[in-house]
Parts: sequence; structure tokens; C-alpha cells
Amino acid sequence: MEYYLNFNLVWRHSARLWWGLALSIELAAISILIGCVIGFALAVVYGGKSVILRKLVTAYVEFVRNVPLLLLIYLVFYGIPSAGGFAYGATESFVATLSLYAGAYLVEVFRAGLDAVPKGARDAAKAIGLTPWGQLAHVRFPIMLRIVLPSLSNAFISLFKDTSLASVIAVPELTYGANWIKTNTFRAVEVWMIVGPLYLVTGYVILVALRGLEQLLIRDRRR
Repeated sequence: MEYYLNFNLVWRHSARLWWGLALSIELAAISILIGCVIGFALAVVYGGKSVILRKLVTAYVEFVRNVPLLLLIYLVFYGIPSAGGFAYGATESFVATLSLYAGAYLVEVFRAGLDAVPKGARDAAKAIGLTPWGQLAHVRFPIMLRIVLPSLSNAFISLFKDTSLASVIAVPELTYGANWIKTNTFRAVEVWMIVGPLYLVTGYVILVALRGLEQLLIRDRRR
């Protein structure tokens, strides 16, 4: 049986793809921001003196990193509300899951970044009488941020691609929109021929934008 490509039916519903793409970017942006807060806070906790807290951070990181993201999505959306007797929306559930997932990976990124702060900078901060929190806020954090920016860029692009999994709990992002069009038009080949390049081009644009931001920060540092 011959198959003829027909993009007209797909373009008729293209608004679902554009809105889905915008939501995918938004989900990734919110998740990376919350993930950064989680990752940095736990990296600071891990660098402290409490052995118990360090073990708890390690347990969290190992659990999240060794469980498939899809399983975490089901656990947070179906498992926790069922056990706790409450409910929340699919979008909120996915953002929480993706943020926890990002936070587990970013702990190691921030921890390595804090360790890479030059000893001379840390000694200088102590010499001028800054408290430990002052050293962290005014010296270690700004330097660490410049060190980890390339890793944060990669994490953001990875999270953008991971948003496609939100379709399994009916969050109307890009893949969900594509599935809706495929189901209602029976044009599976055409819709995936459009959605694939959409992910590719958007990921590349995000990468170029973030690399430009990195170069801008490097130039400011040299002034």
C-alpha cells in the first residue's frame, strides 16, 4: 500500500505544537531554576561537617540517579497522592519531579564547582574578616557560578528533551500535542517529521543562547 505525505492536516492543528513547544521550554526553565536551588543547597550541606546529613544527601542523589525518570513521574503523580490522600495537577507534579531529578544531578555539579574555587580566593575572603556565609555569598558562589555555567547549559538542554515524558501524565507539552494530532489525523509520519526538527532546532537555539551568555560573563570578568 502506497503512503502519500500530506502535511495539510498537521498544519491545521499546528497551534497545539507551538503552544506545546512554549510549555516545554517553560517546564524546563522552571525545573532548572528549582533544581539549581535544590542542588546548591544540598551541595553546601554536603560540604558541611555533619556525617548524617552527608549520607542523607548521598542517599537522595543515588536514589534519583538510579531510578528511571519515567518511574519517578509515575511515583510522584500517582503514588504519593494515593498514599497521602491528596491530589495535585499533572503540570505541578511534573515540575516537582523534574526539579527533584535536576537537583540530584546538580548537587555534584555545584559540589565540584565549590571545590574548584581557588584557595587564594577563599583565603582572601577569610583575611578580610568575612563570615563563612559571607564567604559563600560574596566569594565562593560568584566564582563557582562561572565555573559551572557550561554544565548548567547542558543540564537545561537535557531537561528540555526530558519534558517529552510529561505526555504520559497528559501535560500538554510538545510531544503530547504531537500525539493528539497523530491520533486525530492519522498522519503519524508527517507529525513526527515536524516535531523531530522542532526539538533539534530549539535545543540548538538554546545552546547558542547559553553559550553567548557564558561568553558575555567571561568578558565581564576580564574587564
